[in-house]
Amino acid sequence: MRKKLVGFALSAVLALLPALAGCGGGPNASGGEGASAAPGAVPAEFNKEITALDGTKTTLAQKYAGKVVLVNFWATWCEPCRGEIPWFIDFQKKYADRGLAIVGIAMDEEGKRKVEPYVTNERFEVNGAQEPMNYDILLGNDSVAEQFGGIIGMPTSYLYARDGRRVKTMIGLVNQADLTKMIESLL
Repeated sequence: MRKKLVGFALSAVLALLPALAGCGGGPNASGGEGASAAPGAVPAEFNKEITALDGTKTTLAQKYAGKVVLVNFWATWCEPCRGEIPWFIDFQKKYADRGLAIVGIAMDEEGKRKVEPYVTNERFEVNGAQEPMNYDILLGNDSVAEQFGGIIGMPTSYLYARDGRRVKTMIGLVNQADLTKMIESLL
């Protein structure tokens, strides 16, 4: 009987996980600072090519080595993802000159056809003004997500220190105040 009760409880918890994570499943938790580079090294996931909106191939290492980098996996259809965008716009405005780079990796199945018009046309309220997305957007897919260890829900964000260490993994909607403190401590 006890085994059945434990099994039932585990099944119930697993069934609730997608609702807790945001878009797509997984726990709404922070942590998992596993995949980190040796001090001064570039994380392995930064060396793989990713397609930019303009069709060019780039690596995060080429563009962001030596910076504090926030990589955010998102999709145009993901409500929590859209809720984070104004915060990321604000972070980019406030901290880019101090060495922060925000990179959005759009996971829409339709790719550029869906993402480019969204990025070009959408405006977000940031401190009382309507602002466009002001940070780099790259096109993701399952292969790109696997470079980062896979994602189990969106949004999923990874914060990296200047030396390439993965400092934080955030699954689900980020906590703006906590993320602000983390970014400021790394700059």
